This record gives sequence, structure tokens and C-alpha cells, in this order.
Amino acid sequence: MRTVHALATAAAATLLTTTAAAAPAPPPPPHPLLTDAAVETAVARLDATVTAMMSRTGVPGVSVAVVHNDKVIHLKGFGVRKTGEPATVGPDTVFQVASLSKPISSTVVAGVLKDPAQWDDHVPLPGFALKDPWVTDHVTTADLFSHRSGLPDHAGDLLEDLGYDRTYILDHLRLEPLTPFRASYAYTNFGLTAAAEAIARAHGVSWQKLADDTLFKPAGMTRTSTEFSAFAHAPDHAATHVKNPDGTWSPRFVRDPDAQAPAGGVSSTARDMARWMRLQLSGGTLDGKRIIPADTLARTHIPEIVSQPVNATGSSSFYGLGWNVGYDGAGRVRLSHSGAFELGANTNVTMLPLERLGIVVLTNGAPVGLADAVAFDFFDFAEHGKVTTDWLGVLGGLYAQMDEAGRSRTDYAHPPATAKPAKADSAYTGTYDNPYYGKATVTANPDGSGLTLSLGPAPQRYPLTHYDGDTFSFETRGELAVGRTGATFTDGALRIEYLDAGHLGTFARR
Repeated sequence: MRTVHALATAAAATLLTTTAAAAPAPPPPPHPLLTDAAVETAVARLDATVTAMMSRTGVPGVSVAVVHNDKVIHLKGFGVRKTGEPATVGPDTVFQVASLSKPISSTVVAGVLKDPAQWDDHVPLPGFALKDPWVTDHVTTADLFSHRSGLPDHAGDLLEDLGYDRTYILDHLRLEPLTPFRASYAYTNFGLTAAAEAIARAHGVSWQKLADDTLFKPAGMTRTSTEFSAFAHAPDHAATHVKNPDGTWSPRFVRDPDAQAPAGGVSSTARDMARWMRLQLSGGTLDGKRIIPADTLARTHIPEIVSQPVNATGSSSFYGLGWNVGYDGAGRVRLSHSGAFELGANTNVTMLPLERLGIVVLTNGAPVGLADAVAFDFFDFAEHGKVTTDWLGVLGGLYAQMDEAGRSRTDYAHPPATAKPAKADSAYTGTYDNPYYGKATVTANPDGSGLTLSLGPAPQRYPLTHYDGDTFSFETRGELAVGRTGATFTDGALRIEYLDAGHLGTFARR
């Protein structure tokens, strides 16, 4: 099962450029190819692009920053922080940046390493292990930051959605089946989180303090944090929004990503992100001061593994250390990353280091393609003097298509005409155990209206609707919601469909 975090990354990797060249890339040109006038013209139309895309999608709020040649040449907010309230978005409005946390976190790690080769060190973390003991003993920081540890796609995310904390999640990754170590790519928030936490522990501090002392404070990123409480208590912060069936947007959910803070828990502003982009594009310096070592930072921009052998352009896409890394037809490196919370945020950063040009787009709406499309549209116009593709249409369609792919193929809302009746409630009630997902309980509703399934440590309760025979369904919720999913009772066991992507979703009855 692929979630929207990976969908955003896949979208950026696949559609970053229509002129990408297959690996290995040609040598980069010695001089920038974009003129100042071309960049200025692209910036001049940026406000109109953002407002048009907001009107087209209904996304409530956006904040954008563009940097070029170590200067912030555009910084502006659009729309409102929360629907139904008058407060507007500005350059200092705090947004949850979701998976843009990954390149920020790789910057932090680069800041504490003394040599680029230290990315290849094994840094143990108590309570974290993989299914293969040899891999556990040899997996490196670079392996986990480039998603090549062998963990399956989004391993651990479902545990987070059920309410388990970081300690439980990292401990239970040892039960996940592994694909070939260093030979397979799969996007994993908690693999990266384990690596970052191991680095912080090795330095005797929390991840937040390491990020503060290494990057946020030295770089003057005064409104940036890795802790949800800082975002929630910021006076000027953007609420997360989801789209309603009638096309309007509402702030119906709150996403607390503390369990995966290094991978998805950063909150920041367009102004702070502009400072970070300047640092990235200046090789680790900012305002004449060395913040991050140039060589350890440069390592983050190098491809570590193929993320897509053949993408939509017919070329290859790569992942570095917290970055999507690609090459265009001129041999220029393009760095990018998208971030997305299905519960209400979408972000994008895209940079051309040779041109010393970058854009960041932060939004307070669930992913419909706007953040990525603004960035792609901007670079498209700067390159060609015109927009060659309806990026919002293409990317919005890709997000919608991939979202549908995660849903069950069974239409649980419409039981078959030949559906068999369920047994008595007592045939299903009881406690069921699973070594990965913990305890599940099935209880009969006191009013005789049916059954309720309880999952997770809190627990979360889901009313069951009969479908056919011993199969029921329930509506999933949370960041990884996939609509209705199946719950099938058989031979003293309960199999929950959407938890079973890695064949870990069967619970044994006590």
C-alpha cells in the first residue's frame, strides 16, 4: 500500500522535468544557463499562477519563497490560515511541511558529521532491529536516509495511525519482511526516523535539540521546529484542511506527527525555508557564516539508489540522502522533495543548484497537486519562456489516481445479492492477538445493533457492517484511511484487509 507521502515523492520524481536524461547523466555545464531576466519574468507571473491554482482547487492558504543567487527574490503569503476566519497567510505563517522534513533532517545530520564517509557508518539504536540480524548490524545512516534498508514501503506508518508511539513502532519493525538490502528502494518514514534518532542519541541529546543547535538557531530559522506542540501553539499557524464532498474545504482533522518527527514532523515558514534554501544552494554557508560542512552536505545531493528505473519521461529517478535527485537534458542536477498529509497539508521544494535557484511552496490543504504544480510551472516558465504542460491537471490527476489505487477492490457498500447471513454475534466476539499490531477486540453492541472492532493502544473503535458470511467491513480513518476495508473471521482468526499488505494483518483469537 502506498500512502500520500510516497505519492508526493513519486510525483516529483516522475514529472520533475519533461527533458530528463537517462542515467548516467552527462557532465554538468560549467556555467548557469538561466539568465536573470528569465528568472525575473518567471517570478513576475508567480502571484497570478498561485491565485489561479488556488481558485481552481479551493486550497485555502499558500506561502511561497523563491531564492536566486543567495537572495530572496520573492516571499509572499496567499489566502487564509483557517477557513471561516479572517486571519491571512503571510511569509511568517507556520505550516506543517510533512515530508519536506526529510531533506531538512539530512541537513541536520550533515551538520554533525565530520567526514562524508561517516554517512556510511552503522550507528546502533537500542530498541531498533530489522528482521535479518546481519542487516541490523550493518545498516548505515545512508541506507536509512535513502530508503534502501530493505524495509517495505511505509513500514510502521499503520502502527502510527493506530496510535502507537515511536518506541513501539521502532521495536516492531523487526517483524517486517525485508526486500534485498541496498538493492531495493522503498520509502520508509520510520527507517529514516530510526537513523536520525540514532545520531541524536549518539550525541546525547534529543532530536529537537540537535536540530536546534545544529541548524535552526545558527541559520536563524526562528519559527522552525520538529515538535508538534511548537506548531500547535504558534499564534500564526495554518490549520490543516481537507476537501469536503461539496468541494469546500474544512479544518476537520489534526495531524500530530511527533512519532516520525525527523521524517515528517517539521513545521516552518516560507521565510525560514528561504534561509534553508540559501544555505543549501551556497554549500552550507549563510550570510558569510559556515553553518554546515560543505562536503557532508554535498553528499546528501548525490544519488544513492534508483527510486524509479523508468519513469514517465523514459528516464531514471534517484533518491539521495533525504532528496529526490534528478538530471535534466543539460546535465544539471535537480533536487526536490514533496510533502503531504492526507489530513491537510501539501508542500514542495525544488532547486537547481547550478543556477542557485530554488522555490518552496507551502499549503494548508490536503494534496491535490497545487504545491508541486506551482513549483513545476515556475521552473517550466523560467526554462522555456512559456508553460509547456498543465501541471495542475497532470499532478492533480496523478494524486487522485494513486489515491484510488490504495482502496479495496471489493465494494463493501454493496453486499452481493447472494450474501450469506452472519452467525450469532457470540461467534465473533472476543480478544484477538497479533505480534505486530497488538490486541484487537470484537464486542457486541449493548443495544443489539451489531459488532464493534477495537484496535490500537487507545483503543480506536470501528463499527462493523456485515457484508457476506463471516466477512464484515468498516470505514478506515486517519492519515492512511483507504475507505471501507474488510474484516474476515475464519478458523479462530480475524484478518483485517488494509493491515495485511505485508501479510501481517491476521489476528489469532485467544
